[in-house]
Amino acid sequence: MYAIFATGGKQYRATTGDVLKIEKLDAEKGATVELDQVLMVGEGEDVKVGSPFLKGGKVTATIVEHGRGEKIRILKFKRRKHHMKRMGHRQDFTRIEITGIAASAPKKKVAKAKAEKPEAKKAADVKVKKTAVKKTAAKAKAKKAEAKSED
Repeated sequence: MYAIFATGGKQYRATTGDVLKIEKLDAEKGATVELDQVLMVGEGEDVKVGSPFLKGGKVTATIVEHGRGEKIRILKFKRRKHHMKRMGHRQDFTRIEITGIAASAPKKKVAKAKAEKPEAKKAADVKVKKTAVKKTAAKAKAKKAEAKSED
């Protein structure tokens, strides 16, 4: 079974036992974390999709370590202005191991459509047709009146 969940502004696809590197979480090493922003859970043909999140869907994970990524070098340079600025950045991350995936999507209630009587449908259709005929007749009279007034 796999799940697609969101954390730290990004989306991840994971199965039980995967080790992922995500944005830093405020929790101790070895702590258990529940991620409840589950977008989709699936296994083979059985796929449950949320809108936007699955109600009751959870991904549980254990924090393996905290760390900082490699340094990204940033160079800002403006030609002919005698300006060059060098900077660097190291992003904090948390490495987690997925321990469980739970999906309990809401069960849709199938509403039984009340069968309308055929006579009532016919009566409603006749009313709609009569109003449409009246409107077209009124438009035709207005056009004739305009044509006469122009002459």
